Amino acid sequence: MATTIKVPVELRDRINRDARERGLTAAGLIEGLLDGYERRRRMEAFGRAVRGADQGYWDEFHQWDVALGDGRDVD
Repeated sequence: MATTIKVPVELRDRINRDARERGLTAAGLIEGLLDGYERRRRMEAFGRAVRGADQGYWDEFHQWDVALGDGRDVD
């Protein structure tokens, strides 16, 4: 199902120009841009979670890494 959204003429022209340059429809360009934006947000959230992990998390991570690896403890 398609719908119309109101955007300024300049934005519409930019979307159409960039879509044409990439061989996409305007909808395809917008979908790709939104997918990229959402992926960046997920990766940023993941980065924040990793940076906020406590030592207990990293100790368990290391234990699993060794258990699932080649059996060598790399300490």
